[in-house]
Amino acid sequence: WDSMLFDYGKDEVQHFLLSNVKYWLDEFHFDGYRFDGVTSMIYHHHGYVDFDCRERFFDAGVNGDALTYLTLANRLVHDFRAGDVTIAEDVSGMPGMCIPDTDGGIGFDYRLGMAIPDFWIKQLKEVPDEEWNIWEMWNVMTDRLPEVKTVAYAESHDQALVGDKTLAFRLMDKEMYFNMDRASQSVVIDRGMALHKMIRLMTISTGGQAYLNFMGNEFGHPEWIDFPREGNGWSYAHARRQWSLAGNGFLRYAWLGDFDKAMIKLVKRYRVLADGYAWNLVMDECNKTMAFAHGDLLFVFNWHPSASIPDYELPVQAPGKYVPLLSTDERCFGGQERQAMDGEHFSFPAQDGDNTERPHIRIYNTSRTATVYLRTDGRHPSAVAGE
Repeated sequence: WDSMLFDYGKDEVQHFLLSNVKYWLDEFHFDGYRFDGVTSMIYHHHGYVDFDCRERFFDAGVNGDALTYLTLANRLVHDFRAGDVTIAEDVSGMPGMCIPDTDGGIGFDYRLGMAIPDFWIKQLKEVPDEEWNIWEMWNVMTDRLPEVKTVAYAESHDQALVGDKTLAFRLMDKEMYFNMDRASQSVVIDRGMALHKMIRLMTISTGGQAYLNFMGNEFGHPEWIDFPREGNGWSYAHARRQWSLAGNGFLRYAWLGDFDKAMIKLVKRYRVLADGYAWNLVMDECNKTMAFAHGDLLFVFNWHPSASIPDYELPVQAPGKYVPLLSTDERCFGGQERQAMDGEHFSFPAQDGDNTERPHIRIYNTSRTATVYLRTDGRHPSAVAGE
């Protein structure tokens, strides 16, 4: 933001920038680029307006030379290395950003969903747990155009790299230095661990078609990375990640890391990211509970700090038997395991609020827990007998 700006309309500038793009691909075998500050590049006003109508995208402020350069850069990257990925850091929502240039677009593969980590930090800083608005949460996670593939992430480089608090430290603060051993008892750590897992699972299952994790976020690293520079007195104090934390069996970081491995394995196996938008089934503001589906997977999030509800009834997409596959509350991930992971939940016909008959199930809906269920074709014996 304090640097000089390129004049993208000059041939020699475009030649310099494009040759630079190819240099890093050729010499260092980069597998892709995130183009920083795209919104600032493509508008003469650098994006300092509200993009509240479509006319804003194509008003007199558009820098056509910058759009030309970005289109050429994407063509170069994809022609030179077909498997490489390009990502635009664009907050404007410029139409065509992630459309191939052969179809008239700018040619990026993905857009970075920067509103998501900003939202999580704002929630944690400003809103008490019991006042979290689940509709706002859902809208932020799903606010993207269908044709724009989005990279979702729970923690940004602002928290992970340049001196702000990491997501885990924002949740647990100084308690992390004293009570992350498994023998300690701390309501702050219990809350932070639960929400850290829920935030990551919510982000990866609803936020986009790709997922970004900054090193250490997967196991709740307490500190940021800050490389030696004038601003910190050329210190190496924060120029590393303490990978040993995740491997220490006496600390809770290992539980957070194990959950991340299980989450990624589930998302890959059932192709959650490729499924597009989640199918919204329940938004229960009173109990801070939301449920949505991806294919045969049912995701249930109870964000309430204390309300655990036995025999909680909710609609599902299709009849069958629903069995839990993953829960943030499992003991192996540092939870209390208040529901049986070998339980079976058979669907039954019931009336929704609009008097439409849909299949429902009943679960133990425990507070500050997210659970993923798999639907199978098995149905309750009494349902089969009644046919």
